[in-house]
Amino acid sequence: QVQLMESGGGSVQAGGSLRLSCVGSDIFTTACMGWFRQAPGKEREGVAIIKRVDGATVYADSVKGRFTISQDNARNTRYLQMNSLKPEDTAMYYCAADRWCDLRRLVPTDFAYWGQGTQVNVSA
Repeated sequence: QVQLMESGGGSVQAGGSLRLSCVGSDIFTTACMGWFRQAPGKEREGVAIIKRVDGATVYADSVKGRFTISQDNARNTRYLQMNSLKPEDTAMYYCAADRWCDLRRLVPTDFAYWGQGTQVNVSA
């Protein structure tokens, strides 16, 4: 059973920064890892994906230029650096993983494994 453990959430004021981390227990089933978020009353939406083998990435338009996804393959860890945070970034952030990456889209159904989530709150 693949395990994903997120950390790094918290509360910040608008314009602030946070860095989320996600550690995966299995390098083979986590060849593709991504971050998704879900605000109360809204559907889960994709934020960013990174492909382990070559570091290729894709971002949601709403976070381009503000968020950066990166990886440390030696630790099987992915990071989401979030800068210039806005109140609309407030959500539960989830790490997700799968064996395969489709960088043409950011959809939760492409991912089989999920972490428990870490809360991010951005105040105005």
